Amino acid sequence: MQPPNPTLTRHSNGRKRISVEPRWRPEGPYARAILSPRLRCWLTDNGSLTMRLMESKQGKFSVKRLYQGWEVPLCSERRLLALPPRQIALVREVALLLDDSAVVFARSIFPITSLNGGLAHLRRLQNKSLGAFLFRHAGMRRSPFELSHISGNSDYLPEDLRQIEPAWGRRCRFEISGKKLMVSEVFLKAFTPWRSSPSMNRTQRGKISTAFMSSTQ
Repeated sequence: MQPPNPTLTRHSNGRKRISVEPRWRPEGPYARAILSPRLRCWLTDNGSLTMRLMESKQGKFSVKRLYQGWEVPLCSERRLLALPPRQIALVREVALLLDDSAVVFARSIFPITSLNGGLAHLRRLQNKSLGAFLFRHAGMRRSPFELSHISGNSDYLPEDLRQIEPAWGRRCRFEISGKKLMVSEVFLKAFTPWRSSPSMNRTQRGKISTAFMSSTQ
C-alpha cells in the first residue's frame, strides 16, 4: 500500500524535523515522586482525554488539525511501535482546544500497515477527535503510559505552541484488531488539572491499561 501523497511531509511546508526527542520514561517514578495528586490524576487517567476535557466544563471543546503528512517516525516512536527503520507512517498533529485556547498538543503516529480495513478512515479525521474513535472499540488495548517533562521551547512542539514554562507529556501505544498506533499528548500552559470525578467510561477503560506491557519497559 502506498501513501496517497508521499510528498506531503513535515518538510514540505517549511517545518524542520524534530531534532531532539523528549525523554520518555515509565510513569511509575514520576507518579510517585514528582507529580501532584491532581496532575497525576490527569496524566495517568486511562480513559478518553477528549471526554474528560469535555466533562471539565471549562469551555467548548474542539480539535484543530495543525499538520498531517507521511514521514519516517522518530527513533523512539519506531521502537514503541516495533517498526523497521525506514517504514513510513502518517503523522498527525493537532491542538485540543477549550474555547479556542489550546490546552493540549497531540501527536499521533499511524503506521502505513495499520491504515487499512477498519482503520483506513483515520487518514481523513480532519478536525475530528481520534480519542472519540479509539474509545468506542471494546477490544482496544493500550500500553502503560510513558511520561516526559518537556522544555517549553522544544521543537517537539509546533512553533505556535511553544512557551516559557516546561510542560508534562504522556504517550502510549494503542492496538485495535492487531493494528498499532501511537498517541502522545503534551499539556500546555493553558491547561489546569481541573477537579473532576472519573466517569463510567473512564472507569471501564481503566481496565485496558494492564492488557499488555510497553515494548520499551
